[in-house]
Amino acid sequence: MSFNKILATGLLLSTLGVSAQAQSLVYCSEGSPEGFDPALYTSGTTFDASSHPIYNRLSEFKVGTTEAIPGLAESWEVSEDGKTVTFKLRAGVKFHSNAQFTPTRDFNADDVIFSFDRQGNADNPYNKVSGGTWEYYGAMSMPDLIESIEKVDDMTVVFNLTRPEAPIIANMAMDFASIVSKEYADAMMEAGTPEMLNQAPIGTGPFTFQAYQKDAVIRYLRNDEYWGDKAKVESLIFAITPDASVRYQKVQAGECHVTAYPNPADIQAMKDAEDIVVMEQEGLNVGYLAYNTQVAPFDNAKVRKALNMAIDKQAIIDVVFQGSGEIAKNPIPPTMWSYNNAIEDDSYDPEAAKAALEAEGITDLSMKIWAMPVQRPYNPNARRMAELMQEDFSKVGVDVEIVSYEWGEYLERSKAKDRDGAVLLGWTGDNGDPDNFLAVLLGCDGVEKSNRAQWCNEEFDALVQKAKVLPTQAERSKLYEEAQAIFKDQAPWATIAHSVVYMTMRPEVEGYVVHPLGGHIFNQVGLSQ
Repeated sequence: MSFNKILATGLLLSTLGVSAQAQSLVYCSEGSPEGFDPALYTSGTTFDASSHPIYNRLSEFKVGTTEAIPGLAESWEVSEDGKTVTFKLRAGVKFHSNAQFTPTRDFNADDVIFSFDRQGNADNPYNKVSGGTWEYYGAMSMPDLIESIEKVDDMTVVFNLTRPEAPIIANMAMDFASIVSKEYADAMMEAGTPEMLNQAPIGTGPFTFQAYQKDAVIRYLRNDEYWGDKAKVESLIFAITPDASVRYQKVQAGECHVTAYPNPADIQAMKDAEDIVVMEQEGLNVGYLAYNTQVAPFDNAKVRKALNMAIDKQAIIDVVFQGSGEIAKNPIPPTMWSYNNAIEDDSYDPEAAKAALEAEGITDLSMKIWAMPVQRPYNPNARRMAELMQEDFSKVGVDVEIVSYEWGEYLERSKAKDRDGAVLLGWTGDNGDPDNFLAVLLGCDGVEKSNRAQWCNEEFDALVQKAKVLPTQAERSKLYEEAQAIFKDQAPWATIAHSVVYMTMRPEVEGYVVHPLGGHIFNQVGLSQ
């Protein structure tokens, strides 16, 4: 089919040259997307390629901020008890078309209801399509939160909630809440190809999907019927380039305009270069090692605490981050409200770590550490980090095997409840709310989903669930601070680092904004002539 056409080598090379096509913006991305339906995934790599260029949500984040602004909903009203949210939808919004589908109507309430119903309703015919994992929807307790969604008329939708949800409008701006076309879904189901929603995406966003050559290139065209401010370039190209040094070379050579996640060792040289622009911003992120708390001996908090004492985090900051990170002691970044600064981090003490392991009867322990195959803002070199941990653990009698998988497989395998080994992962905030870290990554509803530690602590979970419904930030902060203390005591993770985010680009790039929520957004980006 046309959406799966492989781009000819000559065409690829010609479109990657900066001078070859002035109205094509080329982004050197760090990895391949898992798919193009953002509700199915949690990876920023996937969101960059799907939700940002192709889709919209009821609310949106103003680029460069965590402020929720109108999107496909032009306004909303939350009832006094916080349990009813009414969205007034934007009229005249057009869906994209492709070789298989041409819409016959504009966006309306049916699309909103379908986009959420498929995630929460086991009887929806799309609930199991493309794996049907719906990680965010489950981890954010949406099945328990959403009692019903009502269509008042084509342009009005009411969400009836079982309880107040303080961050509900911000949650509606998250990637998993991207609105897809029910009409397209129905057509693909009738054709016997429902997976096309994930492989040949149709949205309402600023760019239309054109083609994807796996592990090589993604092509988009400007959506000239876009309801908002139209993209400043005619086409957008993702040149998938996993190696950071190669990405930098491509920017220097003019083959890419923008790239992310440079090698920390290269940052100063980039800043010194006359023909390179480096933007930086403190990241709303955390990198961590998640033990599998369901598997012995990692089901023992004392064992996890002992292993944490064996990790020389300062050495990791020095070697892996090279000045672009700071030691993490809590599961949320220090720039986020409710950060509990009174908590003391686990000290680096190999002798005490070895003694603590022995006290628990742990000798000759062998374990795996999973190292991500891609660079992320919270971990610029997972393989090197794993090697440093391997050396640290060897000093306390623990033998480490380092394993890795292709990025999509890594993310999928690491969700397993019986997973063997501790996983290097991390998180960049989706909405600026502590709930997005504490509930999504560590709550009981996230087990076998985004909670890679498979950790369900009833006391912790009760605090974060209660914090969701409280009306003021001060009240919520108190509970989140208590939850962080429980986390530190129980140690489902070794918290490693918070990092600075760097973006590298050519001087002709105009309008790029470093987004605090980690996404790479290009509809406002232009090129000077």
